[in-house]
Amino acid sequence: MPSLGRASAIIAGGTLVSRLSGLVRSVLLVAVIGSYASRPADAFAVAATLPTNVYELLAAGVITGIIVPQIVKAAAHSDGGSRFVSKLLTLGTVVLVAATAIVMALAPVLIWMYAAKFSPEQHALAVSFAYWLLPQLLFYGLYALLGEALNARRVFGPYSWAPTVNNLVSIAGFAIFLVVFGGPHTRVAEWTPPMIALLGGTATLGIALQTVVLLFFWKRTKLDIRPDFHWRGIGLRHIGTLAWWTFLAVVVGQLAYIVQTQVVSDASGKTSIAVMGYAWLIFMLPHSIVAMSISTTYFTRLAEEISGGRLDAVGPNLDESIRAISLFGFAFTAAIAAASVPLSRVFSTSAEGAVATAWVVCAYLVALVPFGVLMVIRRAFFAFQDTRTPFWFSLTQAALTALGAALAGLAVALGALPLGFLAAVVALTQSLATFVQLPLAIRLLRRHTDSAALRTTWRALGRFAVAAVPAFVAGWATFVLIGGAGGWATSDRMPGALGAALVGAVALVVYVAALALLRTPELAIASRTVRRILGR
Repeated sequence: MPSLGRASAIIAGGTLVSRLSGLVRSVLLVAVIGSYASRPADAFAVAATLPTNVYELLAAGVITGIIVPQIVKAAAHSDGGSRFVSKLLTLGTVVLVAATAIVMALAPVLIWMYAAKFSPEQHALAVSFAYWLLPQLLFYGLYALLGEALNARRVFGPYSWAPTVNNLVSIAGFAIFLVVFGGPHTRVAEWTPPMIALLGGTATLGIALQTVVLLFFWKRTKLDIRPDFHWRGIGLRHIGTLAWWTFLAVVVGQLAYIVQTQVVSDASGKTSIAVMGYAWLIFMLPHSIVAMSISTTYFTRLAEEISGGRLDAVGPNLDESIRAISLFGFAFTAAIAAASVPLSRVFSTSAEGAVATAWVVCAYLVALVPFGVLMVIRRAFFAFQDTRTPFWFSLTQAALTALGAALAGLAVALGALPLGFLAAVVALTQSLATFVQLPLAIRLLRRHTDSAALRTTWRALGRFAVAAVPAFVAGWATFVLIGGAGGWATSDRMPGALGAALVGAVALVVYVAALALLRTPELAIASRTVRRILGR
């Protein structure tokens, strides 16, 4: 049985490789369809979010927050949980197949819901992409079900490494597209059915193979799985009660996202939906590598501790995971913010687009640390099988996010906000809403456990924040010294990557030095974690 440190390193290593290959995938996608000022890119971005958004609505919260504790409990059964998992996978497959068929029939309506301001030609292109991309819903769901079952059985590696297969398939497909059709194709009229089929089909094939890869590691779970349609006794009523509140939380989140896309689609052809998507990709890179890898392993242990009645271990568990996530979170915030312009150039076709994207990236980065901490707190509620409380603080965040987006759209209409900054302001309001959501969530957690163990946690986060300030200053000074927004680092994608690496490295070195001067005890732990990741 792997230790938490080793398991986190396995997950972080897999996530790092998959995210880096994902960056290459995204760079090729920009070469195919553009990003800044590209209406086809906005159309593809909306279509590509449909399967993930519908998956989030149907199953994401249920699978990641509810299923793992149930599988952990089922491990105590005489068969080790095989019957429970068989029923669960059979039921999940049936639901996912039916849902995929329904959403494909509703594709034109769904596109309109997210981007009503698209022109008829842009709407038609988005619908065409959607027909190729929506089958991903089935494979996303199966991937999550199989992956969380593996995680619950402490088989952590495959779930984090499998996305690399998806990225490699996409990289090959997009490269073939560029050889056959060239690029970037940034006008709607340029797109033909063969081009749409190759781009959309490649993306979906990658997700499908990503799911198939998990099956090769299933023997490690020691579960005997077979189709089982006898769902009585699986605990559907209990799971349904828990899932209901999770479903509502996802609904309000999706409603807020719809408001955001409807507002930002007004800027299609400038800094719009596609740019926000690439900015979010940059934001999620450190979050996925650090927060997801750490929280996944701690969540499994937390579920085991609560299931075993060891409630005195909950506070220290949360303290360890929050410190670990935040130590890296502040480092990435400083480094990426300082390198935001050259890094954004990697996903843009011009220096102007890089600057516009960088504003959105920095708006998201404001909440990188609280976003990671909030994930830990949310999973703590799930481990206590409390899904109702997270709904209320999620509702608060969603309401503030939607209100902020609506006010930003109103400001543009009144001439108080330039259209080019609309996406950045929408992203910033979402980040600020997280700062309201997090303290509310921590306060509500006191219903389940004593939060006194977290008092020293916040002092540690204060040290990390202090160290991040000179790190950002040093990184930004380096960016200015190499020419700033008009220098070599924004001349093309490859110089952008090199410039971002240089600026980010300087920021990270200064961050580590500042932590050493502050005699931060977590620095030694972080060093061992990094060595484990690189070792994997």
